[in-house]
Amino acid sequence: MLGVSLLDKPSYRYGLDERPPLGENLIFGLQWLAITVPLIIILGKIVAASHFADPAAQILYLQKLFFTTAVMLLIQVYRGHRLPLITGPASVLLIGITANAGSSIDAMYTATIIGGGLLTLAGATGWLDHLKGLFPPRVVAVILLLIAFTLLPTIMNLIIAPGTGVSPPLHLLFSLAFLAVLVSISRVLTGLWKSTLIIWAMLAGSLVYFLVFSPAAVDMSGSAGAVPTFASFFHEFTLHFSLEPALIVSFLFTYLALFINDLGSMQSVGSMVGATEMQARISRGVTVTGLMNILSGFLGVIGPVNFSLSPGVIASTRCASRFTLAPTAILLFLISFFPAVIHWLGNIPPVVIGTLLLYIMCAQVATGLRIIYESENPLSMDNGYIVGLPVLLGTVISFLPPAVTAGFPAMWRPILGNGFVVGVVAVLLLEHVLFRKKG
Repeated sequence: MLGVSLLDKPSYRYGLDERPPLGENLIFGLQWLAITVPLIIILGKIVAASHFADPAAQILYLQKLFFTTAVMLLIQVYRGHRLPLITGPASVLLIGITANAGSSIDAMYTATIIGGGLLTLAGATGWLDHLKGLFPPRVVAVILLLIAFTLLPTIMNLIIAPGTGVSPPLHLLFSLAFLAVLVSISRVLTGLWKSTLIIWAMLAGSLVYFLVFSPAAVDMSGSAGAVPTFASFFHEFTLHFSLEPALIVSFLFTYLALFINDLGSMQSVGSMVGATEMQARISRGVTVTGLMNILSGFLGVIGPVNFSLSPGVIASTRCASRFTLAPTAILLFLISFFPAVIHWLGNIPPVVIGTLLLYIMCAQVATGLRIIYESENPLSMDNGYIVGLPVLLGTVISFLPPAVTAGFPAMWRPILGNGFVVGVVAVLLLEHVLFRKKG
């Protein structure tokens, strides 16, 4: 998971705590922005559409998401882990939201506040050392694989995109062709071009879609004229607490995965840039992540996490300065107050979003498989059961028809109907109980 080759600090143009000149700092910040914006838009649009049918409410949701990402990024750079590490909405929390679509929004974001609170305590009180023992490499690998596989129903619905006026088979053909081009291009790109591939693919894919299919068939999320240029979003907070015990338990499993993601991202970048006092950085970083998830719960948006996409950008620009992310945070903050800009950025066809999410999840699968390959006896039958059974079981649960999950007891539905939670429980039982090494 952390297999990042170390680079000597002298090879960087600017070190971790060095400040580039203003002009260069702004250029570096724009490069980070080009990577962050597509991730916010792609994940944010999926969650916003699952909550609200009103385009204005969806844009308001994205405004809050840009705001929380900007605030977390700025705090992390100056007071948190203090590493050149981008942040954004956590894909693992997307699983918790989409798998529990039958629950109220208030209940979901109450669970987000509770999960963020426990994460804050873990970072601030030293629980981190105790939690690490639950996640040996095989468990981490399974969690990474489960994130990808249990998102497949959501990805499938985005690709098929019923109700857009274009037949599902045509959408599927478009997605397959788009994915083939995307993979082919990614094999030959290097450095910054490879790191920013998602934004170019998002723009090019949307343009081709509009050219191939009738613009009238595309959901433009409302008229641009109806969207204000500037607007605040400091209203409609999620302050109506709603406690659903089973839903909270379901979300706590997703926060265990978020913790692993956060930890791995900080360790990989820290080792790459030669950061010192990593234990203190990780504790501060996890604490800030937890606090920002609490804020996200109050605002009613998906919580943020530190992303592991940064090493490629650092290697290509030869700039390890954390201060290059300050302009990114400021620009994200400004964008959050301009709904018209977000509306323009958000006019991406669902099939393009689904295909890009599928491509992004390929990296998740590759990381999980690499961890398994690097483990002891990777081809043993024990590994086959410990890895294969939870992934298959979680995938089956994720594809259960709503009519089946509706038959589960209401109290247990958020747990038994969530493929990710079932998979995580299964791998923990297999790893620590059934296949536990004696002695």
